[in-house]
Amino acid sequence: MSNIAGKAYAMNVLTPMRPSRTWLQVLIFMAGRAMPSQFAGLLGLKLIHFARWVMIRRDQWPDLGQGKQTLTNDYMLFLSNFNGTWDQYIDAFADGIPGGLDLFWYASTKYPHSIPISVFKDYIGANQIQTNYYYNATPGSAQRDIKAALRVRREMLGLGTVHAQGDPAVFAASYRAAFARLINSLAAPGFAPIASVATRSADTARRSFIATRVAAGGKAGGGHA
Repeated sequence: MSNIAGKAYAMNVLTPMRPSRTWLQVLIFMAGRAMPSQFAGLLGLKLIHFARWVMIRRDQWPDLGQGKQTLTNDYMLFLSNFNGTWDQYIDAFADGIPGGLDLFWYASTKYPHSIPISVFKDYIGANQIQTNYYYNATPGSAQRDIKAALRVRREMLGLGTVHAQGDPAVFAASYRAAFARLINSLAAPGFAPIASVATRSADTARRSFIATRVAAGGKAGGGHA
């Protein structure tokens, strides 16, 4: 499968850390939570669904049947979902909080800093883990599409309340006011243009997978798609 589901992209990056430096990374994250204003640039990146950094110590890897792991390093796991392309995301991240990125990966082995951007991209690409299967409940809608739909819903509920009062003149005035407020929230969602052959192949495989699961569930008299 692909990292791409409709308009969204799933990124998973796993970077090693020497155990002797893990405590320093923990301290940095504690300081970051105490001073959230230092990362205000991250909140301004509207293309991001979420971003999370998780530290996994070398003795914390789960045993899923492969046996107990013997590792030299601790690891930093970065997970993020966003709209747009991989390059757009990295560029926006580096532009928005270059100093913050350097802190988030401060203890990671061979981290080159976020500037220059080309070296930072090479580092992220070298440590990225491809997504085996990426489920997105609203693949045709970006974050802004969903927020716009919620604004429309709120206005429609409000108009329903006004309509129930039975005054046509008041309803007409309310409708015009609501339309003016929503003029930039009425774009139709849909899939972004195919960015690559990999994207096209992923969408084709996803449709086939879902169709197979639905057919299997129907024959069994139920089940989950």
